[in-house]
Amino acid sequence: MLSDTARYAVRALIVLAQRAPDSVSILEVAGAAGAPRKYLEAILLRLKRDDILSSTRGRAGGYRLARAADQITVADIIRSMDGPLALAPCASRTRYAACNDCVDVEACRIRDVLLEGRDALAEVLERRTLADLAETPASTVPVA
Repeated sequence: MLSDTARYAVRALIVLAQRAPDSVSILEVAGAAGAPRKYLEAILLRLKRDDILSSTRGRAGGYRLARAADQITVADIIRSMDGPLALAPCASRTRYAACNDCVDVEACRIRDVLLEGRDALAEVLERRTLADLAETPASTVPVA
């Protein structure tokens, strides 16, 4: 399930993409994205750490996209906020790990299904970009 943190991140990034290349204050982003400012601060810092955002300090400072909106996928945003797309660590392509109670990953009966689901989800989320979301009218792109 998509976390509230990831939803706020997507909303905030849509605001920044629509105002690119301008720098936008956190108060403006919070207001436009409908996000609590203090909560959004932590989200924007994580996005900055993951090279999705950059920031400028000072009176005229604020946040802006670190790269073009068409170079930021929805998968990038979700991974930054929620971690791997897979439902289990053994199905992750970016952070593989054996499950805690796994005896034999190759003999696991559910792993193939989880890999297939992860691949299907990733195909959609890696194909869609922040530019797609920012250009689509708000009434047709719900950010649950």
